[in-house]
Amino acid sequence: MSERTHTRHPAANRERTDEQQTEQETEADEGLSCPECGGHVIQDEEHGETVCADCGLVVEEDSVDRGPEWRAFDAAEKDKKSRVGAPTTNTMHDKGLSTNIDWRDQDAYGRSLGSRQRQKMRRLRKWNERFRTRDSKERNLKQALGEIDRMASALGLPDNVRETASVIYRRALDEDLLPGRSIEGVSTACTYAAARMAGVPRSLDEIADVSRVSKDEVARTYRYVVRELKLEVKPADPEQYVPRFASSLDLSDESEMRAKQLLRNAKEQGVHSGKSPVGLAAAAVYAAALLTNEKTTQAAVSEVADISEVTIRNRYHELLEAEEGLVA
Repeated sequence: MSERTHTRHPAANRERTDEQQTEQETEADEGLSCPECGGHVIQDEEHGETVCADCGLVVEEDSVDRGPEWRAFDAAEKDKKSRVGAPTTNTMHDKGLSTNIDWRDQDAYGRSLGSRQRQKMRRLRKWNERFRTRDSKERNLKQALGEIDRMASALGLPDNVRETASVIYRRALDEDLLPGRSIEGVSTACTYAAARMAGVPRSLDEIADVSRVSKDEVARTYRYVVRELKLEVKPADPEQYVPRFASSLDLSDESEMRAKQLLRNAKEQGVHSGKSPVGLAAAAVYAAALLTNEKTTQAAVSEVADISEVTIRNRYHELLEAEEGLVA
């Protein structure tokens, strides 16, 4: 009786090989163990090795490095060698995805362009600007975001506040809150709200000083935007103004901490209720400077805080009385 020989079909062999490879990859992904001691294996991406964390055995080496093939030793060199663009941002109407043509009439090597090339680049810039703003909504957004950036720069606000203000304005534009209100008024209100939400508030007077609209319009538009968009804006805390005032007056850390303590005591006594947070912060900074024997004047504090000296004197006495009442 002849023996029957079993032969496996090539497709079945390939399937079995693929299954084995998949199983091996799955086991590798779940975590290798050290062949010597059975310890935990980790990836050392800097040296391209797979190493046992317990005994130090190099299990694999020369792994593929998926990073860039170049090195950079500072931020400027990194930006110069990088082949990708800037990250998207809400502070630009097109989120930074479009191309900008440089205003300098120079080629890639820094050499000046000829007269014919300069004329060509001017035409390209003009048409590029026209194509970037396709409709009235984008032109509105471009103008408003430019206003937000200008005011944030004048007020010394960080980038996260500019991003937040831009997002708030985009929401207001999408929900049709702009009809009947000026672009400058809504952008100012968005900047004011973003600064308060980020914990770096600016007073309404400071906002109005850098805005192109009146203080009353800013306040009215701010209340409207917060109400319609249901923004969660907490009441301004006087302590948030103290570091900025103390820094502008060149006061020590001791004075700054003393001013914050005065404000905490005032909160415990309920003195802060119904009072302007800017006035309380300015009075606390002035009182703390006197208590720590540092030289400053009511006029200097008034100029920094943009608040009247009369308000500083009134709040100053109230803060000291609150602290005395707490001690008693």
